[in-house]
Amino acid sequence: MDDMEGEGTIKKFLYLNRKAPYGTVYALESLEVVLIGAAFDQDVSLAFVDDGVYQIRKNHNTKVDSGIGMKDFSKTYRVLEDYDVEKLYVEKESMEERGLTKDDLIVPVEIMDRAQMAALMAEQDVVLSF
Repeated sequence: MDDMEGEGTIKKFLYLNRKAPYGTVYALESLEVVLIGAAFDQDVSLAFVDDGVYQIRKNHNTKVDSGIGMKDFSKTYRVLEDYDVEKLYVEKESMEERGLTKDDLIVPVEIMDRAQMAALMAEQDVVLSF
């Protein structure tokens, strides 16, 4: 075994967020896993597709009277930059299908069409879908 094998190897992780932010634990768990991965100096990217685009929409209403009854964790996405997680991508078609624009989002993102998103996924060492 080579002395350098396995040491200092940085893997490219893409966390693919497909679910709406509330009603399941997927969105919150994805965010927690992203922060853990970033703490271990991995190359971390996040992509938001399908209803996952709602995770980074501004002005979530999670008050108990809204029926959701969960704490609004969307502002946590703003601290990603502090963890050197700066690669955030949104699928253009998913945003358009839901009537969202870049101005509706809580964090800066790069907007990609489906073909570009597929190419991004192909470049990764690991893709985790939530």
